[in-house]
Amino acid sequence: MFTLPQTIRFQHCDPAGIVFYPRYFEMLNLTVEHFFEDRVGASFHQLHLREGVSVPTVRIDTEFRAMSRLEEVIEFDLRLIHLGRSSVTFTVEGRHAAETRLRAEIVLVAVDMETGKSCRWPDGLRAKLQEQLEA
Repeated sequence: MFTLPQTIRFQHCDPAGIVFYPRYFEMLNLTVEHFFEDRVGASFHQLHLREGVSVPTVRIDTEFRAMSRLEEVIEFDLRLIHLGRSSVTFTVEGRHAAETRLRAEIVLVAVDMETGKSCRWPDGLRAKLQEQLEA
């Protein structure tokens, strides 16, 4: 499991002082980006420049379970649950203390930046993703 704590800032909140739900998608994306950088060894920038691969999100299923408020720290726990030929599937749970605030399942697809078509994960990335799946 990979965990990224994120503090709720003013920019995340609506006038009621709670997280405006689209901001959670930014937080989820940041969690995925940090996972790739910290566990796979490739930032999104490196994926694009070195590997010629982008990793767009093709699906996010999200359940919002409770409100989050300004200055709370939400722990985003990410698990890699499936590695396909060109896709990866993650589950992410956002918690504050013992309370689950949201759950999401996210699917990304490796896309060749020249052709714009899905492609097989490059061997080095695939090996590191496989290690994370088995961990």
